[in-house]
Amino acid sequence: MGTNNTGIAPVTGAPSSIGGAAAARGAMGNVKWKDVPTRTIAVGGVAFAYRALGPDSGVPVIFLHHLMAVLDDWDPRVIDGIAAQRRVIAFDNRGVGASGGVVPHTIEEMGRDAIAFIRALGFKKVDLLGFSMGGGVAQTVALQAPDLVRRMILAGTGPRSGGGIDEVTKVAVLAYIKAALTWSDARNFLFFPRTSEGKRAARDYFAALNERTQGRDKPISLQARRAQLQAIRHWGLNTPHDLSAIKQPVFVANGDNDLMVDSGHSADMARRLPNARLTIYPDSGHGGVFQHYRAFVPAVLDFLAD
Repeated sequence: MGTNNTGIAPVTGAPSSIGGAAAARGAMGNVKWKDVPTRTIAVGGVAFAYRALGPDSGVPVIFLHHLMAVLDDWDPRVIDGIAAQRRVIAFDNRGVGASGGVVPHTIEEMGRDAIAFIRALGFKKVDLLGFSMGGGVAQTVALQAPDLVRRMILAGTGPRSGGGIDEVTKVAVLAYIKAALTWSDARNFLFFPRTSEGKRAARDYFAALNERTQGRDKPISLQARRAQLQAIRHWGLNTPHDLSAIKQPVFVANGDNDLMVDSGHSADMARRLPNARLTIYPDSGHGGVFQHYRAFVPAVLDFLAD
């Protein structure tokens, strides 16, 4: 894998590896994310809810989620695509969705919870995919338990002390006001550009999220929302991490116009990480990896297979 490589991802057509992924999924019985049952595991006396999909072999990929999200908020097009070749495990961290306990007030504490969850499952080595707030959690996992992490994908996220990250609350509140006035989901405004292509991508994204009709997760609580916003503010105002200490290969991805976490932070992280590749998806925002999942999924599989 090259070091500190930057690229603009193509957006036309579905890469051939998507077809290979579909064939592999068929061999697994064609189980999809929308049908995966929710399980629980005790971690330090607290029940953590999680779902797992994909071949039960090799190094698993642990998904770390965004602000105010539960298990049902993962794009099944991304998970189904990656799980065709890799074991994918997504979980509700402490105090989120169906997991017990109370949400921590710092990203570092969330990282410690993630480490405890991974070890409770018995894994000695994992890959991480962190989106938005989950990307911050992934960074802390890699710094706190470097021997646990093999490779890492950081999507739509930024480094600790990144400029403007502490203002996420203001951005989110404005989006929620717009959503209330239009009877829609705030992620229409936070994740996707308000262009014809962005609006189409948003519709497709929400349609995919709604595929699961049974066994859905519990909604996130008001306490959890407040604690997560506090943790993100703390992350933005804290001292920078020494990202040169993260030696693992890292794939950094984002849209080119991220309203929540400035896209420039992705380039900044790629420069500071000693073994990183960067892809910026055009004409997209915070949810660029969902809008361009046809390019993102095979890129992740290629990266993890190196």
